[in-house]
Amino acid sequence: MTDDRRLTLGVIGAGAWAAFAHIPSFLRRPEIVPLIVNRRDPVQLEALRARFGFERATTDWREVIATRPDIVALTGPAGLRAEQALAALDAGIHVLAEKPFTVDPADAWAIQRMAQERGLHVVLCYTWNEMGMSAAAHRLIHDDGGIGDVEAVSVEMSTIVRDLLIAGTTYLGDADVPLPRGETWSDPSISGGGYGQAQLTHALGLMLRLVPHLQPQRVAAFTSGPGAKVELHDALVVRFEDGVIASIGGASLPSGSFGNEHQLVIRVTGSRGQVMLDMAARRVVRARGEELVEAQLSADDTLWSFDRVTDRLLDLVLGRTTDNPSPGNLGARVVEILDGMYRSAASGRIETISRD
Repeated sequence: MTDDRRLTLGVIGAGAWAAFAHIPSFLRRPEIVPLIVNRRDPVQLEALRARFGFERATTDWREVIATRPDIVALTGPAGLRAEQALAALDAGIHVLAEKPFTVDPADAWAIQRMAQERGLHVVLCYTWNEMGMSAAAHRLIHDDGGIGDVEAVSVEMSTIVRDLLIAGTTYLGDADVPLPRGETWSDPSISGGGYGQAQLTHALGLMLRLVPHLQPQRVAAFTSGPGAKVELHDALVVRFEDGVIASIGGASLPSGSFGNEHQLVIRVTGSRGQVMLDMAARRVVRARGEELVEAQLSADDTLWSFDRVTDRLLDLVLGRTTDNPSPGNLGARVVEILDGMYRSAASGRIETISRD
């Protein structure tokens, strides 16, 4: 492949986040040709088409697949994502998939298998996985003897999505984007759930980026959703196949909390020590006995940038990299954990992950 190759782009489910992040990020790259965009609302659809210069627009997502762009971004409701991803891959199209990857783990693994069989790329929108401070944490966990054998993980997350999950109010402030449909996040038949699907998925994706070998086996969970149709808060424990255990918590905060900055702390404990990543404090440190090593992070290392996600997919498609920190198999394991969480919260039992 040559550096002057052009890649056509299709977008399915172009709502608030697509207008705010996905489309602008793709279009900043000269290789991208905006071919076709999809949204159910015809008025907002035409506004998006004109604003971003797409050649075509359609209210039927299947027309995007039929047009056969090189890349499709799946940014709509989670309940449709599996069908859309499989259709795209079957048509030979590379996929950028928003989180949650799918609702059903079997669908996630089917997407992963098809992508491998067809030689196509799937990248999930886990922006934290692309950050330099996440790479630094990975190095401290695994390089130079790291922390030895990983034995336990703890994840604590809280983010400003209470208004989004209760009323469908975006936290993008006065950004010039179409508002999401209320049911996209508040109707569990469409979203697949609440805080777990909307936010905790990000922390789980980063956990599996930091400790890639983890395979979930059993999940026990409680969830609560006061005043909402979906859950706002999650508390779960996970046992993985090699005996590693994880305690994971997530909470919805009202707008304005902590200056609207996401709160996330992940601790990975091994036989020789522990690595702590604190996203809000912009700190990564390893304690190994009396030895304390703090990663020296640049401003770029701590910068959240969605551009890195779209760049990752483009560079994979163009053959400029083979590294994918957010592949389909990582996404499938996140879906397994979330599915186990929702089943356990409903049944009151410890639920087992079954994998074909």
